Amino acid sequence: MKILYGVQGTGNGHITRACAMARTLAAYPELDVTWLLSGRPREKGCGDIQNFQWREGLTFMSSKGKINIWNTLRKNNFMQFLRDINELDLTPYDLVISDYEPVISHAARKRGVPVVGIGHQYAFCHALPTRVKNPLLRSMMQGFAPANINVGLHWHHFGFPILPPIVDLHIDTELPVRQPHKVVVYLPFENSLEVLAILGRYSNFEFYIYHPDVQHTDNGNMHQRPISRTGFKQDLLSSSRVITNSGFELISECLQLGIAVLSKPLHGQVEQLANAAALEHLGYADVIHDLDAKVIAAWLHARKPGIQLTYPDVSTRLAAWIAGSCKESVADLAQILWTGPAVNT
Repeated sequence: MKILYGVQGTGNGHITRACAMARTLAAYPELDVTWLLSGRPREKGCGDIQNFQWREGLTFMSSKGKINIWNTLRKNNFMQFLRDINELDLTPYDLVISDYEPVISHAARKRGVPVVGIGHQYAFCHALPTRVKNPLLRSMMQGFAPANINVGLHWHHFGFPILPPIVDLHIDTELPVRQPHKVVVYLPFENSLEVLAILGRYSNFEFYIYHPDVQHTDNGNMHQRPISRTGFKQDLLSSSRVITNSGFELISECLQLGIAVLSKPLHGQVEQLANAAALEHLGYADVIHDLDAKVIAAWLHARKPGIQLTYPDVSTRLAAWIAGSCKESVADLAQILWTGPAVNT
């Protein structure tokens, strides 16, 4: 079976999920998977996936913790996006899969080709907890990379046919010792200088700050790190708490590891606002909407323990489902995965 699998590269979570799926799909030699990446520069790559097609796609721009609509409109080449949709050849493929990748999704819709959507965003076709009341924003989110079969992933099923997260920790050795004062900080959409200024006040904690705008430096208890999946994973495994935006994959990993989370959603980003609402609804993390130094200090010193959940091996089950031509219903998949012995609901 020949598969075209599209990956939205704007968020690192999509890349992480794609790498997990690539490993499990490799167990089926009858599957010939072509990967297509968009939404990030080609040179940034697609994680462990070395061979992939690339399209410019669409992305969003942010500044100071908010979506910048004007820069987003200026950054995206909508004419090229339409050309890529019109020129993408889907005829060699038996199955089209989209992890919220818009070129593949809209090319398939235009040609009447069914597309399977696998990813967190596809959970939002259901009425999940959210603060986003604007129906236009919600419809834009659902129309960004539409699919015929929605395989949504979330921290909880909320009574809908939604699957658990794909948690890609891929740990081959014994877990390192958890350091009680170690805090991993991943706030890529915030101003790095503001983050450093706030956290620099608290000398009782060791902060490992991953951000696209910093270099590898150690200054007292402030450890700045450029984006690195390997280094980040090592620091995450030995940390006791995480301060991050409201992206899906990192928080999923924290829930699996039992690491306490303080989450700040990116203003104007529908998915992150919905994620923050879900975290509060479920009681899985603490949420702030601004980088308030007093609130952050109170959270750090409270030493509230993290929630720990044990999610099943979703990527392996999905790979088997794909190899079986996606014949099993999503509702049946959800039922099997959520009621298995390794899941806390």
